[in-house]
Amino acid sequence: MSSTTDDIDPVTLEILRNQLESIAEEMGHVLITGSYSPNIKERQDCSTALFDAEGKMIAQAEHIPVHLGAMPDAVDVVMDKDPKPGDVFIVNDPFEGGTHLPDITLVSTIAPRDEVIGFAVSRAHHADVGGSSPGSMPPGAKEIYEEGLRLPAVRLVDGGEPNDEVHEMILANVRTPDERRADLRAQRAANDRAEERIGELLDEHGSLLLEAFDAVVDYSRERMEAELSELPDGEYRARDVLEGDGVTNDDIPIEATVTVDGSSIDVDFSGTADQVAGNLNAPLSVAKSAVYFVVRAVTDPEIPPNHGCYERVTVSAPERSVLNPSPPAAVVGGNVETSQRVTDVTLEALAQAIPDRVPAGGQGTMNNLIIGDRTGEFTYYETIGGGFGARPDKDGMDGVQVGMTNTLNTPIEAMEAEYPLRLERYALRESSGGDGRYRGGLGLERSVTVETDATVSLLTERRRTAPAGVDGGDDGATGENLVDGEQVPSKASVDVDAGTTVTILTPGGGGHGDPDERDPEARERDRRDEKVTD
Repeated sequence: MSSTTDDIDPVTLEILRNQLESIAEEMGHVLITGSYSPNIKERQDCSTALFDAEGKMIAQAEHIPVHLGAMPDAVDVVMDKDPKPGDVFIVNDPFEGGTHLPDITLVSTIAPRDEVIGFAVSRAHHADVGGSSPGSMPPGAKEIYEEGLRLPAVRLVDGGEPNDEVHEMILANVRTPDERRADLRAQRAANDRAEERIGELLDEHGSLLLEAFDAVVDYSRERMEAELSELPDGEYRARDVLEGDGVTNDDIPIEATVTVDGSSIDVDFSGTADQVAGNLNAPLSVAKSAVYFVVRAVTDPEIPPNHGCYERVTVSAPERSVLNPSPPAAVVGGNVETSQRVTDVTLEALAQAIPDRVPAGGQGTMNNLIIGDRTGEFTYYETIGGGFGARPDKDGMDGVQVGMTNTLNTPIEAMEAEYPLRLERYALRESSGGDGRYRGGLGLERSVTVETDATVSLLTERRRTAPAGVDGGDDGATGENLVDGEQVPSKASVDVDAGTTVTILTPGGGGHGDPDERDPEARERDRRDEKVTD
């Protein structure tokens, strides 16, 4: 144990750690319940966290994986702006601490006694931030300028005084300003709640609270070092592809070399494609998020999630590659789709070292569906679950979010009440999971009729490269995108008339082990539950 951790007895440390994590969770509750848009209040596409004055994450709510690993970069950018008590910074620039433009981050100073002792951070996916198409996720974008309003870290609140001009500028550049206004207020309320609660802990514990900031980080680092030390040392490689970038259909290789050395792990993406013309470029912060997620998943997910979990993990990618692009590269798909492939290749590489901890291939996509009209009346955004890969000792899960997102779906009642949309079918996709000793999880079918003229945008993957089975297991089914029954590409934007039906068939998970070794009772249960047609 470190000297910092030793200064606080274990019981007190555990109490303080749980109090800090409960503050991060409460921030998320305030944000979700205070938001107006279904994307945040229903799907919970948002994340919250606490940082110390040095920019180290000390607690986070278990929200969206792709948000959380990238948050430290946003705090680093704000720290260079000489933050003071009462400041709230807003940022979404992917090249300055953001991930993609719809993810807007608010970073507030925590200064309950007029001295900055930390930062409260909330990140939320806003359903529209301008750009060339409703929803701000244009599949064919070639430059970030097409994707929406780009905000470097600027003061939304300056010393406690709202910067009305910045508010007005933002709201003048989005299609749904009332939603944006309400959701930004909810983010501010979440951050304010953090300062209030930290102030209460400071009154209760005094300087011991600040010692706890370091102690919880030390505690997580020491536990993670112990976990990494148990992995077999070695160098492990994997390669996979993305299915075109929205501009061309050419495969885009993603390569990872994972080096385990004692209590550290390094992931090098040399060999990955150069940055592409389309929008599947992903800032390095996104790649780091994916790697951090994998490391936590294959070690002990119960280790408290903070800066200490990641101190022994390094991530690199060549400059001007698809995982470390330069402006003005388009990036909106990198956050949602490229991050999934980074997760896949990192897991595949580590499976060579620890095959008993890594599942077969999951759906490997977020199945992004955006429907909106150009008048700004509405913008609907959804990521759709699919099959989780079969595990070494049990079947995969059906119809779940996989990898870098864990959002909920939009409930049918909320969707039809909020938008001119009608849900026709929402069901598990039978026979989509790969066969094996353990069967891959099933994908989903989601079919929506649009009741007004609109633009439908799709950013999806695994439409031609199937989620891989392992150890003799079959691959999962690839996905499909249909507009009035006609197949459309994995990345597409289509103007549709009222009455058009959009159907998304999501991929299934890969199977694990020889199908001939599947338990006959399990096969009978598959047929009885209508998971298979044969």
